[in-house]
Amino acid sequence: MSAETRSPARTRVLETAARLFYGEGVHAVGVDRIIAEAGVAKATFYHHFPSKDELVRAYILDQSARQRGLAESMREGSPRERLLAVFAFMCEFGAGPAYRGCAFVNTAAEYPDPAHPVRQAIAEHRRWNRDLYRDLLAADGHPDPERTADVLLLVRDGLVVGFDLDDPATVRAAVDETLARVLRP
Repeated sequence: MSAETRSPARTRVLETAARLFYGEGVHAVGVDRIIAEAGVAKATFYHHFPSKDELVRAYILDQSARQRGLAESMREGSPRERLLAVFAFMCEFGAGPAYRGCAFVNTAAEYPDPAHPVRQAIAEHRRWNRDLYRDLLAADGHPDPERTADVLLLVRDGLVVGFDLDDPATVRAAVDETLARVLRP
């Protein structure tokens, strides 16, 4: 990572954008507001992010890096325990008061073109997520890690929407039951 990508101004812009995009939606937040709340000059903003779409893509890439780091930190236990820990974390986060849905799903809804660079970054994150499930399933000796990873990605999608719309206790119970069925030896 270059010194430029780690600059304090770039970091402030990205953190401000992440807070606003997650809380209010990407298209609801303008560049001028991000500039004002991040406390940077307009020229500084555009030096780091030549367009709002490039800022949104950087936001998605940053969120993906954070989730990858979190998954990497969950190294204790068997592959099955690690997989269950990933879902337990999602359930805990989803039931929290600050939960406003999934940053990837929310942003994808605002960028309907699958060829758009923002959607491509989201698609890459989803591939990583699915591959994580597949690799953990394979390491656990699951008989069909490819297909089961697809199922778990759908469970994840349902979970992130369910926590936004339904009773958290009901969603958590449904996730636990689904995982028990899908992961049954």
